[in-house]
Amino acid sequence: MKSPEQTTYIAGVDGQSETKLPSWYRTHKSDPTPMSFAEAIRRLPRATNTPVAYHNPYTREWVETDRFSAIVEPSRLQEQEEDPLFNVPTDSYSIINPTDVYAPLEDVLRETEYDDHSLGEVVFGEIRQYRGGGEVHMDVMFDGLSIDLPGERDPITLGVTSGYDYFGGHAVYVEGFARDTYCANSIRSLTDRKTVKHVGDVGDFHTWWETILDQLELVVDDLHRFIEDAQEITLDVTTVPFDLREFYNLLGFPEYLAKRAAEDAQAESPNPFDIDMWTLHSGATYALTHFYSGKEGAALDRYTRVANDILFNPDATLDIVKGAYEQRAADATSADGQTGLEQQSALAQLERVSSDVLEKSQQFESREQELRDRFDVLSK
Repeated sequence: MKSPEQTTYIAGVDGQSETKLPSWYRTHKSDPTPMSFAEAIRRLPRATNTPVAYHNPYTREWVETDRFSAIVEPSRLQEQEEDPLFNVPTDSYSIINPTDVYAPLEDVLRETEYDDHSLGEVVFGEIRQYRGGGEVHMDVMFDGLSIDLPGERDPITLGVTSGYDYFGGHAVYVEGFARDTYCANSIRSLTDRKTVKHVGDVGDFHTWWETILDQLELVVDDLHRFIEDAQEITLDVTTVPFDLREFYNLLGFPEYLAKRAAEDAQAESPNPFDIDMWTLHSGATYALTHFYSGKEGAALDRYTRVANDILFNPDATLDIVKGAYEQRAADATSADGQTGLEQQSALAQLERVSSDVLEKSQQFESREQELRDRFDVLSK
């Protein structure tokens, strides 16, 4: 991802907490001196609105309008050292400041217990600022809310990722998130994304956070089972008409990400030619976490969905690959409409592999639907 202008590390919900950053997390960060979540939130730039005017070039007068207002950072108006202007939206825009969203989360973290600790005692993570602090994204995790996989590897730690901006590009959002501590890969979109737009009455964030954290606890056991099952489903690269880099290409990854994903998956697999779906998913998240060069936003979300389908919906993943390869074969069809023997053989190979994966992965769809149904119950 593009480097943030400022990153703040957090540990503990407030100044009374004695929480420290986990050792595995510190090793992947440079000079991660943390502050409490409450302090970090209150240091984020705020916004207020102020009237605007437009210049009439004929009368050379400035005319005020109530149809728009300027969204500005109030302390910068006073100090006059930084540009205070974030945006000039219409009058329907509702400002949502950091404390509006995240101060209720502080209360929920203090109230919510997991494994005999309040989440406020085990919260840690990072807050990233872009565009003068007018765009913010954060990963908030909970030390101990984790999944232990077989073997001597570090656990997968769960939390939420959240953010907003003052430019109209991002509603306030939150979704389930995990960090694979073994390789520092980020696993995003583990729960349904919840959003609050900057329009009208923004509602009660306290209940909002309670529901989200309840969903996150549901994910723990289910994610464990998804991973275990995905480790039983493998893709034998010697039986398909493409290499591993092309596999990620066919899923829609650009070349630079496909190359990194393939390299990681092959390096981490006991057999670099017969790779399970969990390892293929990890290759994708490795590429996105460490080499994605775009902004946090729609493009990253799209690639994240592709990566997650490898784990949560392997059958759909193979369907996408098969469809993309069939399109490639169709594009290579000769002028008389004949598909070459090589393409025909390749398509037959791919059909056999897809059928095999379908047989093994039918339980994924029902399990994912069960999890969604439980999310829906919590949201009511």
